[in-house]
Amino acid sequence: MKKLIIKSFLYMSVILLSLEALVRVFYLGKDTPTRFLDEYKVEKWAPNQQGFSVTGNRRQNFSEFKINNSGYNSYREFTPSKNKIEVALVGDSFIEGFHQNYYNSIGKKIENEIPNIEVYEYGYAGYDFADQLHLINAYRDQFDLIDYIVLGIKFSNDLTRSRYNVITDRSALESPFNKLLKKSKLIVYCKSIGILDPPLRLISQVSNLFSPESQSSNSHVNIAIESKKEIEYLKNFKKLVSLYGFDKSKYILILDSNVTNPIFLNYLDTNGYQYIDFFPSFTSTKKPTTLIYDKHWNNYGRTIIAKEISKFLKSKLIDIK
Repeated sequence: MKKLIIKSFLYMSVILLSLEALVRVFYLGKDTPTRFLDEYKVEKWAPNQQGFSVTGNRRQNFSEFKINNSGYNSYREFTPSKNKIEVALVGDSFIEGFHQNYYNSIGKKIENEIPNIEVYEYGYAGYDFADQLHLINAYRDQFDLIDYIVLGIKFSNDLTRSRYNVITDRSALESPFNKLLKKSKLIVYCKSIGILDPPLRLISQVSNLFSPESQSSNSHVNIAIESKKEIEYLKNFKKLVSLYGFDKSKYILILDSNVTNPIFLNYLDTNGYQYIDFFPSFTSTKKPTTLIYDKHWNNYGRTIIAKEISKFLKSKLIDIK
C-alpha cells in the first residue's frame, strides 16, 4: 500500500510537470500583468510590463500587450502638450485591448485614419464610469491638455455607484497566494478554459447552503426591480458628473444604443451630451464584430469603432487650432 501511494504520487507529479511544460512550450497560458494603486488611488497596471494575452482552449486569440510608463496597454507613451492634437480613449477591457496586438489597437487605427494626431488609450479591465472620471480628475493637469476625451459607457453595468472607491476584489488578485498560483501556467490555463469552474461552483453552492438567499420568481417584482435600477443608474450618472465634472465641449461618450435604456439616451440628448452610437454600424454589416468565445470586439469590430470615432473627430477637428 505504501509503495502504491508513493508510485501514484510520483506518476501524478510527472504528469503535472509534463502538462506544465506543454502549456509553457505551446504558450497556452496567458501572461497577467501586475496591478497596483498609484498615489492618487487610481488602479492600473504596473508600468513597463510586456507579455502575451491568450484566450480560448486552443489559443483562439493570441496577442501581445505592452504596458507603458503610465500603466496602460499602448504602443506609445502619453505626452500631452498644447502644441499637439491629442485624443484620449478611456474605458474598460474593450479600450484596454488585450484581445489585439498593442501595435494594432483602436488608437493606432484612429491615427491611421487621422494623421498628425496622437491617441492615448487609458483602458483597464473593470473600469466603470466612476473609475474613468476619477482617473481624469486625478490627472487633471494631463487631461486638461488633451483636446478630446472619449469615454466608453454601458448603462447596465457602468453606473452602479455614485462615487469612486477602491474595489478590493480586484486588489485581492495581487495577494501573495494569487501571485503564487499565477506562477503555474497550467493553473492559469485551466482557469481560463473553465476546468476549475465546476469545483469552484460546488464550493460556492455549499457555502450558500449556510446563508440561503430568497429569490423571487415573480416577473412583476423583477420588472419593478429593473425599473428601480434604471432610475438609480441615471441618478448615479448625474451625481458622478456633478462630483467630478464633465466638460461637454470635449468629453464624448461612446455607447451601443441597442443596450442603452431610452431614458438615459433621452437625458443625454436633452442635456447636450455628445455621444457616438456604434450600434447602426455594427448591425449594417454581415461580418461578425465580436470574438467567437466572448463579446469583446474582434479586429473588424475594433476597426468599425475606430472609424466611428474618427468620423466624429473629423467633424470636430476644424475647431482645434
